[in-house]
Amino acid sequence: MTPSRMTLPPKLILCPTDFSPASYAAVEAAVELAQHFGAELCLTYVVPSVPYLADNPEYDFKVPEFEEMLRQSSKEKLQSIADEYVAGKAPVRIVVCDGRAADEIVNVASAQKADLIVIATHGFTGWRHMAFGSVAEHVVRTALCPVLTIRVPDTAEVEK
Repeated sequence: MTPSRMTLPPKLILCPTDFSPASYAAVEAAVELAQHFGAELCLTYVVPSVPYLADNPEYDFKVPEFEEMLRQSSKEKLQSIADEYVAGKAPVRIVVCDGRAADEIVNVASAQKADLIVIATHGFTGWRHMAFGSVAEHVVRTALCPVLTIRVPDTAEVEK
Protein backbone atom coordinates (compact mmCIF):
# COMPACT_ATOMS: atom_id res chain seq x y z
CA MET A 1 0.00 0.00 0.00
CA THR A 2 1.28 3.47 -0.85
CA PRO A 3 1.71 6.02 1.92
CA SER A 4 -1.19 8.37 2.45
CA ARG A 5 -1.31 11.60 0.58
CA MET A 6 -3.07 14.81 1.33
CA THR A 7 -3.12 18.12 -0.42
CA LEU A 8 -3.17 20.97 2.07
CA PRO A 9 -5.52 22.62 2.14
CA PRO A 10 -7.77 19.83 0.85
CA LYS A 11 -9.38 20.52 -2.50
CA LEU A 12 -11.86 17.63 -2.41
CA ILE A 13 -13.47 16.15 0.70
CA LEU A 14 -15.33 12.86 0.35
CA CYS A 15 -18.18 12.25 2.76
CA PRO A 16 -19.94 8.89 2.51
CA THR A 17 -23.38 8.55 4.07
CA ASP A 18 -25.69 5.68 4.86
CA PHE A 19 -28.57 8.10 5.51
CA SER A 20 -28.40 7.45 9.27
CA PRO A 21 -28.46 10.24 11.88
CA ALA A 22 -24.80 9.44 12.65
CA SER A 23 -23.78 9.99 9.04
CA TYR A 24 -25.51 13.38 9.02
CA ALA A 25 -23.12 14.47 11.81
CA ALA A 26 -20.24 13.59 9.47
CA VAL A 27 -21.91 15.55 6.65
CA GLU A 28 -22.14 18.61 8.91
CA ALA A 29 -18.44 18.31 9.80
CA ALA A 30 -17.47 17.81 6.15
CA VAL A 31 -19.47 20.87 5.10
CA GLU A 32 -17.73 23.00 7.75
CA LEU A 33 -14.32 21.77 6.60
CA ALA A 34 -15.16 22.31 2.93
CA GLN A 35 -16.38 25.82 3.67
CA HIS A 36 -13.31 26.62 5.79
CA PHE A 37 -10.82 25.36 3.20
CA GLY A 38 -12.75 26.40 0.09
CA ALA A 39 -12.90 22.73 -0.91
CA GLU A 40 -15.39 20.83 -3.01
CA LEU A 41 -17.53 18.24 -1.21
CA CYS A 42 -18.29 14.82 -2.68
CA LEU A 43 -21.33 13.18 -1.08
CA THR A 44 -21.34 9.44 -1.66
CA TYR A 45 -23.72 6.54 -1.10
CA VAL A 46 -22.99 2.90 -1.79
CA VAL A 47 -26.04 0.88 -2.83
CA PRO A 48 -25.70 -2.55 -1.18
CA SER A 49 -25.72 -5.51 -3.53
CA VAL A 50 -29.11 -7.16 -3.81
CA PRO A 51 -28.93 -10.92 -3.33
CA TYR A 52 -29.74 -12.46 -6.67
CA LEU A 53 -32.13 -15.36 -6.99
CA ALA A 54 -32.29 -17.33 -10.21
CA ASP A 55 -35.11 -16.32 -12.50
CA ASN A 56 -38.25 -18.02 -11.41
CA PRO A 57 -41.63 -17.47 -13.07
CA GLU A 58 -43.24 -17.40 -9.61
CA TYR A 59 -41.32 -14.25 -8.68
CA ASP A 60 -42.39 -10.89 -9.97
CA PHE A 61 -39.17 -9.16 -8.96
CA LYS A 62 -36.50 -7.96 -11.35
CA VAL A 63 -33.16 -7.35 -9.61
CA PRO A 64 -31.63 -4.98 -12.24
CA GLU A 65 -34.73 -2.75 -12.23
CA PHE A 66 -34.78 -2.75 -8.42
CA GLU A 67 -31.08 -1.83 -8.26
CA GLU A 68 -31.66 1.03 -10.72
CA MET A 69 -34.56 2.25 -8.58
CA LEU A 70 -32.26 2.16 -5.50
CA ARG A 71 -29.56 4.13 -7.36
CA GLN A 72 -32.06 6.78 -8.50
CA SER A 73 -33.61 7.05 -5.04
CA SER A 74 -30.13 7.37 -3.51
CA LYS A 75 -29.20 10.19 -5.92
CA GLU A 76 -32.37 12.02 -4.93
CA LYS A 77 -31.62 11.57 -1.21
CA LEU A 78 -28.06 12.81 -1.69
CA GLN A 79 -29.36 15.85 -3.58
CA SER A 80 -31.76 16.50 -0.71
CA ILE A 81 -28.85 16.31 1.77
CA ALA A 82 -26.84 18.69 -0.43
CA ASP A 83 -29.78 21.12 -0.54
CA GLU A 84 -30.32 20.96 3.22
CA TYR A 85 -26.77 20.83 4.59
CA VAL A 86 -24.55 22.38 1.94
CA ALA A 87 -26.89 25.03 0.49
CA GLY A 88 -24.27 27.05 -1.37
CA LYS A 89 -21.56 26.77 1.32
CA ALA A 90 -19.33 24.68 -0.95
CA PRO A 91 -19.39 23.15 -4.42
CA VAL A 92 -20.82 19.64 -4.23
CA ARG A 93 -20.79 16.53 -6.40
CA ILE A 94 -22.83 13.40 -5.88
CA VAL A 95 -21.58 9.87 -6.45
CA VAL A 96 -23.68 6.72 -6.14
CA CYS A 97 -22.12 3.31 -6.69
CA ASP A 98 -22.86 -0.34 -5.95
CA GLY A 99 -21.09 -2.91 -3.85
CA ARG A 100 -19.59 -3.42 -0.43
CA ALA A 101 -19.61 -0.05 1.34
CA ALA A 102 -16.11 -0.10 2.82
CA ASP A 103 -14.42 -1.15 -0.42
CA GLU A 104 -16.42 1.21 -2.63
CA ILE A 105 -15.81 4.24 -0.39
CA VAL A 106 -12.07 3.68 -0.76
CA ASN A 107 -12.47 3.15 -4.53
CA VAL A 108 -14.52 6.35 -4.94
CA ALA A 109 -11.98 8.33 -2.89
CA SER A 110 -9.22 7.11 -5.17
CA ALA A 111 -11.18 7.63 -8.42
CA GLN A 112 -12.33 11.13 -7.41
CA LYS A 113 -8.83 12.01 -6.09
CA ALA A 114 -10.17 12.92 -2.65
CA ASP A 115 -7.72 14.65 -0.32
CA LEU A 116 -9.69 13.75 2.82
CA ILE A 117 -12.50 11.38 3.80
CA VAL A 118 -14.89 12.41 6.58
CA ILE A 119 -16.88 9.42 7.86
CA ALA A 120 -19.10 8.70 10.84
CA THR A 121 -18.38 5.93 13.27
CA HIS A 122 -21.16 4.73 15.49
CA GLY A 123 -18.97 3.98 18.49
CA PHE A 124 -20.01 0.33 18.74
CA THR A 125 -17.85 -1.72 21.10
CA GLY A 126 -17.76 -5.24 22.42
CA TRP A 127 -19.75 -7.97 20.69
CA ARG A 128 -21.45 -5.62 18.21
CA HIS A 129 -18.11 -4.47 16.83
CA MET A 130 -16.76 -8.03 16.78
CA ALA A 131 -19.87 -9.34 15.00
CA PHE A 132 -20.39 -6.57 12.47
CA GLY A 133 -16.99 -4.96 12.07
CA SER A 134 -16.84 -1.36 11.01
CA VAL A 135 -17.03 0.32 7.63
CA ALA A 136 -15.16 3.30 9.08
CA GLU A 137 -12.41 1.06 10.46
CA HIS A 138 -11.90 -0.60 7.07
CA VAL A 139 -11.79 2.79 5.35
CA VAL A 140 -9.22 4.09 7.86
CA ARG A 141 -7.03 1.03 7.29
CA THR A 142 -7.20 0.98 3.48
CA ALA A 143 -7.73 4.53 2.17
CA LEU A 144 -4.79 6.22 0.47
CA CYS A 145 -5.76 9.62 1.85
CA PRO A 146 -6.29 10.76 5.45
CA VAL A 147 -9.59 9.84 7.09
CA LEU A 148 -11.33 11.91 9.75
CA THR A 149 -13.78 9.87 11.80
CA ILE A 150 -16.68 11.59 13.48
CA ARG A 151 -17.68 9.54 16.51
CA VAL A 152 -21.37 9.45 17.21
CA PRO A 153 -22.27 7.50 20.35
CA ASP A 154 -24.46 4.44 20.12
CA THR A 155 -28.08 5.24 21.13
CA ALA A 156 -27.81 2.91 24.13
CA GLU A 157 -24.67 4.78 25.22
CA VAL A 158 -26.49 8.12 25.02
CA GLU A 159 -29.34 6.83 27.20
CA LYS A 160 -26.97 5.84 30.08
